[in-house]
Amino acid sequence: MTTFRISPAVADAFPDTLIAVVTATGLRGHEPWPATTTALENLERQLADNTWAPADEADARIEAWHTAYRSFGTNPRRIRPSVDALGRRMAKKGTLPRINSAVDSYNAVSVRHGLPAGAFDLDHVTGDIEIRYAEGTETFTPLGEPETVENPKPGEIIYTDTTDVLTRHWNHRDAHRTRVTQDSTHVAFVLETLHHTRDGHLLTAAAGELRDLLTVHATGSTIHYLSPEHPQVAV
Repeated sequence: MTTFRISPAVADAFPDTLIAVVTATGLRGHEPWPATTTALENLERQLADNTWAPADEADARIEAWHTAYRSFGTNPRRIRPSVDALGRRMAKKGTLPRINSAVDSYNAVSVRHGLPAGAFDLDHVTGDIEIRYAEGTETFTPLGEPETVENPKPGEIIYTDTTDVLTRHWNHRDAHRTRVTQDSTHVAFVLETLHHTRDGHLLTAAAGELRDLLTVHATGSTIHYLSPEHPQVAV
């Protein structure tokens, strides 16, 4: 099993954080996922019809992440929170990217609810996963750049396992090693809010929607919640 953990320092700095960890085992990434295709197409049609639009910088959900990024020294208009970048891309192009069915599923849920989302192939994770402040000596290989090695800035919030960094700037960019592909069968998806009191209902709805998209293409799926009150969960 893999344990997800929020460090005491991050929990103290962001006391209203709530993270849903949705796990899926026995994923079948090579078969058609019609419900995910429909979810993507519905969002794109609503955007084209002007009946819905992705959350932008004026939205409290995005503004909260901008404030958090600034608190640990990251300029959120240069290095954007994942949901902000995804929503801006969709608003500009009119479509969401098609990566693979599992990734497309969490992208659809993320942009629909205005919440950052990501995923880790647990078969490539070493040890436990912690959300903590970086020391600056850690290493990170960005998604799609397997020959690149970066060091996070000291004080930057990261996801990390016992090998190296899994996500920089809390949720800006994932690592190449634990990327989710069509061949991934054991995956942990994360959905995040910094304001459980205000947006917890959105997070639980999003986690349920994601689980529904995954369940028909997996042998099992569960939802766990991580918070300062419950700072670790084993998945």
